Amino acid sequence: MIGFDEKKYLEIGNNTVKLKGRVEEITKEINKDGYKNVFLIGSGGSYAMFLPFEYYMRTKSTISVYAEIAAELMACGHNQLGRDSVCIFTSTSGTTQETVEAAAYCREKGARTICISGNADVPYAKEADYPIINTMDDFSAADADYILLYMLTFSLMHEHGDFPEYEEFCKNLGKLPAALVDVKKQCENKAEAFAEKYKDETYHLLTGAGTVWGETYSYAMCVMEEMQWIRTKSVKAAEFFHGTLELLEKDVSLMVIMGEDELRPQCERVVNFAKKLGFTENLNVFDTADYSLPGVEDKYRRLLSPIVMTAVLDRLSIQLEAKRGHSLDIRRYYKQMEY
Repeated sequence: MIGFDEKKYLEIGNNTVKLKGRVEEITKEINKDGYKNVFLIGSGGSYAMFLPFEYYMRTKSTISVYAEIAAELMACGHNQLGRDSVCIFTSTSGTTQETVEAAAYCREKGARTICISGNADVPYAKEADYPIINTMDDFSAADADYILLYMLTFSLMHEHGDFPEYEEFCKNLGKLPAALVDVKKQCENKAEAFAEKYKDETYHLLTGAGTVWGETYSYAMCVMEEMQWIRTKSVKAAEFFHGTLELLEKDVSLMVIMGEDELRPQCERVVNFAKKLGFTENLNVFDTADYSLPGVEDKYRRLLSPIVMTAVLDRLSIQLEAKRGHSLDIRRYYKQMEY
């Protein structure tokens, strides 16, 4: 596979799995001290990554949880944020401006902060109440972050009495690095074919639901727009029929990002509509159900849709980069100037 170092990927992923002890040390202490709510606070892609975990905690536990955009939280505040709050952040570099500022803001409000970083030697990590150093880089950050967030949020749920199968779930998480390598290999031909066909496409509609909505939103904004300068529209599948459907024409590209959770039928509804009467000739479905996860129990697949989709879309990104001759690393404005 082009642009993929399997040995390095497995090393980073397996090292993340080894952080389970550190995670549990933190969650046990937090649970012992007590807390009122959990805030998942991010910027851009990190905010999008928190969305499935907000979904899990909101639907599968009794923990009060809020997913917030860092800059918005600091601007308008939140009447539930205070001394009884636990705030979770993630920044690979540990220097993402809004995330760093939001972590300091939450501490000023008396909240406890859990700061995940790939870099221990930055104030963001040093000043955290609970730093978690997850050695990673841009090559593997999303997948490594996901594994860590699974352990962290589900450990919080377990300590809260809401997820008794935590230990068994973690055994399956331990098999993910190797399983995700297999997923990347499985999807390579599909990714290459899409990139070849749509390398000159200037506009895509993307829709998703449930635990893969965050990936849908992130892929449209952080990859297609930021990294490839392609115009997009992303919309939740349930909201597709309240406006966006009117944009569907035969030549419009529609990408349906589909997971295996309770909201899968919302995506199926969009697919059925798009196929009906041939409303578009450019429908592409990216479905986690198409990919096997060697060694992972089927009963946990519905929880793992986001990280599986991340693995699939990562290969699509690499193929788009190659077919379009447009590096994923270049930017016109982002981190190129003050704004």
